[in-house]
This record gives sequence, structure tokens and C-alpha cells, in this order.
Amino acid sequence: MSYLHNIGQYFLMIKAMFRKPTKWSVMRHLIFKDIDDLIINSLGIVAFIAFFVGGVVTIQTALNMTSPLIPKTLVGFATRQSVILEFAPTFISIIMAGKVGSFITSSIGTMRVTEQIDALEVMGINAINYLVFPKFVALMLYPFLISIAMFLGILGGLAASVIGGFVSLDDYIAGIQLDFIPFHVAYAFIKTFVFAFLLATIPSYYGYYMKGGALEVGKASTTSFVWTSVAIILLNYILTQMLLS
Repeated sequence: MSYLHNIGQYFLMIKAMFRKPTKWSVMRHLIFKDIDDLIINSLGIVAFIAFFVGGVVTIQTALNMTSPLIPKTLVGFATRQSVILEFAPTFISIIMAGKVGSFITSSIGTMRVTEQIDALEVMGINAINYLVFPKFVALMLYPFLISIAMFLGILGGLAASVIGGFVSLDDYIAGIQLDFIPFHVAYAFIKTFVFAFLLATIPSYYGYYMKGGALEVGKASTTSFVWTSVAIILLNYILTQMLLS
């Protein structure tokens, strides 16, 4: 029954997030701060992981193509498909569930422990709107991060193929352009918006409704990462079945 209670409370929190909005003059500063914390500060780790994982995908694909009958352009094709369809939107989102999700849960949870949320409610402020809505708006820029991950993943594959001598530059570029379907990019960004919503709301839920002290903040961060990852993987399957099958 506790799972049903948590699910119901989560959807009530989402409803409360849009009620009784905070003044725009205050909300604007909160949104810009969360954009800096959640998006800009994640650029480095996303770029680093995307570039090198793209290189690894290319190397593994090239090394497993032992038959001379398989065209070399397949390396670029496989890298593009892997990065755009699955790696950039899903793999990066699970990593961000650890980085961004833990940050959101611990920051809101610390406010709960130190009774700052109680103070907001005493002042008549909708604490859920004040704390969660700016994070939701900030993470609507999350596709910007994923587009960078897509570009750097393919670029990392290009660098690995040329430096390692696995595929020529012309073959790799021809593989990237081979049978390109624009809807695959749209599918990736649809998934990204859904994952951004989960990254903003599930960690916020575990931070807002946690009870206890500093130790419980750490436990709530771990729990939020686990359930955010589970929700991302589950919805990834559902969206893929709906949009690509």
C-alpha cells in the first residue's frame, strides 16, 4: 500500500506545483539559478562522457566487423543509430538522475530538515510551486544538453575511427548519412522531454516529503536516484514501443 500512497502523493504534488504560483519577479531569479545549477553545471560531465562513449561504440563496432563483405560505412551508421536513439537520451538521463537528481533531493531535503519549507508555508507561499516549478522549467532546456551529447558522441566516434585507423574519414561520414530518418531525432527529443519531467519531479518528491535528519537526506537521495532510473527505463520501453513499432 505504501507504493500506491507514494504514487498518489506524487501526482498530487504535480497538481500542487501549478497552483497558487509565486510572483514572476521572484520566480524568474529562481528559474535562472536552477538553469545554472542543473543545466550549465552539467555540461562538462555530459560532454566528457558523450565523447568517449561515442568513441568506444565506434571501436567495438569496427572490431566486430570481421567479414570483408560488410561495408565499412556500417561503423558510422551503427554509431549514429546507437548515439541518437539510445545512448544520448537514455544513458545520459540515467547519469543525470545521479547528478541532478541527488542535487535536487538533497537541496530540498535539507530545507525540510532545517524547517525552511515550514517557514515558507507559514508565510502563505505555495512551497511546492516555489521549490519544484523552477526546476521543472529549467529542465525543459534539457534537450539542449542531449543535442550536445548527440553531436559529441558522433564526433568522438569520428575521432576514434580516424585516429585508430579503423575506418577512413569518408567511410565514416558516408555511414552517418546512410539511410538517415529525421523522425529518429524527433523520437529522441520526445523521450528527452519526458525524462526531463521525471528528473525534475521524482527527486523533488523524495526531497519534499522526506522525514528525519541529515542521515535521511542521504537515504532520500539514494532512493530518488533508484526510482528515477526505474521510471526512465520503464518509460523508455513504453515510448519506444509506441513511437517506433
